[in-house]
Amino acid sequence: MAFSVVMPALEMAQETGKLIAWRKKEGDRVTKGEPLLEIETDKAVMEIEAPADGLLAAISAQAGSDIPVGQTIAWIVAPGENPPAVSKSATPPPVARARTELHVAPAAATTEQSDVVQTARISPKARRLAKELGVNFAEIQGSGPGGEILASDVQNAAAAQASASATNKAHNIEVPSTLGRLMAERTAQSWTTVPHFFVSRDIEATALNQHRDKLAAEIERAHNLRVTQTDLLVALTARVLLRHPRLNASWTADGIRLHDHVNMALAVAVSDGVVAAVIPDAHAAGIAEIAKQRYDIAERARAGKLRPADLAGATFTISNLGMYHVDTFSAIITPPQAAILAVGSIGDRVVAVDGKPVVRPMMTVTLSCDHRVVDGATAAIFLNGLAEALREPQKLI
Repeated sequence: MAFSVVMPALEMAQETGKLIAWRKKEGDRVTKGEPLLEIETDKAVMEIEAPADGLLAAISAQAGSDIPVGQTIAWIVAPGENPPAVSKSATPPPVARARTELHVAPAAATTEQSDVVQTARISPKARRLAKELGVNFAEIQGSGPGGEILASDVQNAAAAQASASATNKAHNIEVPSTLGRLMAERTAQSWTTVPHFFVSRDIEATALNQHRDKLAAEIERAHNLRVTQTDLLVALTARVLLRHPRLNASWTADGIRLHDHVNMALAVAVSDGVVAAVIPDAHAAGIAEIAKQRYDIAERARAGKLRPADLAGATFTISNLGMYHVDTFSAIITPPQAAILAVGSIGDRVVAVDGKPVVRPMMTVTLSCDHRVVDGATAAIFLNGLAEALREPQKLI
């Protein structure tokens, strides 16, 4: 039985997806679960896994294409099996917009001749040369009979690619990666379309540090997991958010959507940018579970192995730059979320306690809010609740 490979819906409002690259070529054998292609979402470049075992056939979309959600872009068939025919006038079937599910439909038998657009024709020598020179032959216009790509076409493309690279280096131009370009586009879009305002609060971290040390000793001994202040911040913030639904909300075309769960996104630095990986249902997760998930998603992010579920459905984001010795900063909201919390470093400061100067570990948190969803008083009340939770973390976790 043939299986269709479709452009998946990874977000509720997603209409199209951009194909970045195929990890396999037409005719290659694929194994269910191995990386098959890369697509670009609003948050990152993601790997999509093969839905079945078999041979990759009838690729109908090339790198750089914007493709409607639900459209078939290739087939996985058994050896000797032909992919089903697809009518040019056929419209993609509707796809349920589940947060993390990739839909793959088994093909129905058909006797029509296939008119699916095939991969560009290329001579065996040119194919080998393209692989050696790192040239994407799907972007080459062939000069051979019927548009076939020849070795000379590949050599010319490689020379042009090298020339462009040399020109950029000569002018000290750094060409952004796909993730870097995507970050630039999304942050610019957020900054220009979302009415931001910011509220900051200095919070004493004595109890947070003490509770972290207590839990770390227990969890590290039982689960061999390193517990950080970020893990406690995720748990406490998530629990406080349930009491302040306007901060755990999304701005949509239909109005303000209030969430009854907290999927906490954590900003993770990678080699060419930042991605926001998600810890689902953080309001109900224990510290050991949060610590494990935080470690796992950070490792996958740095290795470029994030899965669709790692980036889907966030309702709130924490960005912590404390480990970089940053005292305070303001973060840009990730739409459609209503807010993001920026966390600075914990450090000793002189503060007044009962009218006397004392030294206490302090940190500054800054809440960025979408003014369409949250007003100043609501933001301040939430920060008061968070400060109270940090003063007595044992009451919530």
